[in-house]
Amino acid sequence: MIKLQRLNIKTPVLTAKSAWMLGVLLVALIMMAYQQVWHAGFIWDDDAYVTRNPTLRDLHGLWRIWGELSATPQYYPLVHTSFWLEYHAWGLNPLGYHLTNVVLHALAAVLLWRVLVKLKIPGAWLGAVIFALHPVEVESVAWITERKNVLSGVFYFGAALAYLRFELERDEGTPKRAFIYLVSLVLFVCALLSKTVACSLPAALLMMRWWKKGRLNWRDAVPLIPFFVIGVGMGLLTAWMEQHYVRAQGAEWSYTFVDRCLIAGRIVWFYAFKLLWPAKLTFIYPHWEISADSLVQWLFPLSAIAGVVALWFARKRIGRGPIAATLFFIGTLFPALGFFNVYPFRYSFTADHFQYLASVGLIVLLAAGIKRATGFFRGKKRLCFEIVVSSALILLLATLTWRQTGIYRSSDTLWSDTLAKNPTGWIVHNGIATNLLEKGQVAEALLHLRQALESNPNNVVTHSNLGYALLVVGRLGESLEHLEKALEINPNYSGAHANIANTLLQMGRTEQALAHLRKALELEPGDAEAQKNMAWFLATTPQSHLRDGTQAIKLAESAERLTDGRDATVEATLAAAYAEVGRFADAIKTAEHAFQLAVKSGNTALAEGIRAHVASYRSGQPVRDVR
Repeated sequence: MIKLQRLNIKTPVLTAKSAWMLGVLLVALIMMAYQQVWHAGFIWDDDAYVTRNPTLRDLHGLWRIWGELSATPQYYPLVHTSFWLEYHAWGLNPLGYHLTNVVLHALAAVLLWRVLVKLKIPGAWLGAVIFALHPVEVESVAWITERKNVLSGVFYFGAALAYLRFELERDEGTPKRAFIYLVSLVLFVCALLSKTVACSLPAALLMMRWWKKGRLNWRDAVPLIPFFVIGVGMGLLTAWMEQHYVRAQGAEWSYTFVDRCLIAGRIVWFYAFKLLWPAKLTFIYPHWEISADSLVQWLFPLSAIAGVVALWFARKRIGRGPIAATLFFIGTLFPALGFFNVYPFRYSFTADHFQYLASVGLIVLLAAGIKRATGFFRGKKRLCFEIVVSSALILLLATLTWRQTGIYRSSDTLWSDTLAKNPTGWIVHNGIATNLLEKGQVAEALLHLRQALESNPNNVVTHSNLGYALLVVGRLGESLEHLEKALEINPNYSGAHANIANTLLQMGRTEQALAHLRKALELEPGDAEAQKNMAWFLATTPQSHLRDGTQAIKLAESAERLTDGRDATVEATLAAAYAEVGRFADAIKTAEHAFQLAVKSGNTALAEGIRAHVASYRSGQPVRDVR
C-alpha cells in the first residue's frame, strides 16, 4: 500500500505449487503458535455463549438464535449457529471450540494474504503472517466467546477477495461478474451476521479503488450502494441493541461529545502502540479518567488528526498507501472509539479484540515497509536481508503469541495475569471473587469484593456478590444491606433478587423471600440459576403449604439441561426435588453425582453438605432447609 512505482519493486508471480507451500506454512505457523489452546478450558463469558446457553440444546433453540434478537447475548446468529453445531458434535468439550477458533483464524489469514496478492501489495505474505502471529490477536483466537471476530474475519476477507475479482471481471467485461458480485454481497452479509464491525468493508473497498487509481467516480461507488445500506442498517441495529438489550446506558456511559473525542484520540494511539510494541497485553486494561481540562489528553486527538492531515498532503511524495492504511485502521476502529455506547466501556475503553480487523491496516503498511527496505540492497544481499528480517520477526511474534496464549488456559491463569497488570480494576476483583466463591473460598473472596467496592462503590454486581458472600459467612445484616443497595441501583438485576431471597430465608422472612425468587425467575425465565433457586425453595421449605415437589422437579430438570448435568448445586437441588415426591432412588443417584462434582471442583463444604443429604435420602427422609 505504498507507492510501488517509486520503489522499483516488482511483486513476484508465484507458481501454484509455491502458493500452496506458503499457504501450508502460514497455517502451520499458526497451529504451532496457538498450541497451548489445545489444553485450555472455558473462561469468562463462555458460560453465556456456550456452557449455559439454552439456545444450543435443541432445534427450537436454533430457531430462537435466528428469530429472537434477545435470545443470545448479542444478535450474531452465525456465531451462535456455529456453537450450536459444535455443541451437537462434541458437547461441552472445550478443545473442539478452541480448535475451531484457531482454524478460522488461519483461514482468515490465508484469505487476507490472497487479498493482498490480488492488490499487488509488496510483502503480502509477510503481512498475512504478521496478522496471523501478532499477540494482539490472541484474545480473539484463544477466547471462545470471541468467535465473533475470527468468523467475521473469514467472511470479511472472503467478501473482499470476491469483490476485487468482480472489479477485474467488470473492467474486462466478462459475463461472470454478476455471479461474483452476488457471492461478495452474500459473504459480506455473513460477516455482518458474525460481527457488525464488518460494516467498514464497502468503505475499505472504495478506498482501495482510490489507492489504485488515484481518483473515484460513480462507476466505482454504485455497486457498493447495497453494501453500504446493509452495513449501516446492521450497524445501527447493533448500536440500538447495545443500549436497550445489553444495557450500555446510564451514568457509566454519560460522556459529553468532547469527552468522547478525547477517548477516541487516546484509543487510536493506544492500539497503534500495542501493534508496534505489544508489551503488557492484558485481558482487561485499566480504565483511565477523562478530563477536558487536561492539556495532555487533548494531545491524543489533535496529534491523530495532525498525522492524518500530514499523510494526506504527503501522498504525492510518499504515495497514497500510508494514508489509505491509516484511514483503514481508524475507520475500522470507529465503532469502538467511544462515539457509540458499548458495554465494556463501563470497565475499560480498550480491549485487544476490538482491533482484530483494524490492525490489518498498519500491519500491511509495516510489511510493505520491510519489503521497501530490501530495495536498498541488490542481488543476494537483498534476499539475505529479507529472509533474516522476516524470520526474526516471525520467530519473535510466534514466541510472544505462544506465551500470551497461555494466559487463556483457565479462569485462574486469566484473572491472575489480569490482576498483576490491572490491580485496581473493580471487574478484575469481581472476577477473582466469583472464582473463589465457586470453590467455597469465601474469606478470600470477601477481600477481593471489598477491593472492588473501593474502586467502584456503586456497582450492582459487586454489591450483589458481596451480599451473597456475607450471607455464606452468616453476617445477615450486612448481607441484606448490600443486596438492598444492589436493588436500589438496579431493581431489575435478577442476581440480587436471588441473593436477597436467601438472606431473607435465613432471617425467617419466607414470604418476602418467595416474592424475590419469583421476581428473579420472571426477569430471567430461561436462567438456570433462577430456576435452581426456585426449585430448591419449592422442594425444601419447611412450610408445607409453600412446597411443590412436582414444580420443583420441572424447574430443576430444566436447570440440569441448561448446565448439562455439570453443576453440583443444580444436581443437589434436583436430588432434593426427587426426594420431596418420594423418588428416593433417583434422589440418591443424583445426589451422589452432585457430590462427585463438588469434590472435583474443590468445594469441600458443598461436598460435605451433599453427603449429609445422601444419608437422609437413604433413610427415606427429604431435605428441609431449616435456616
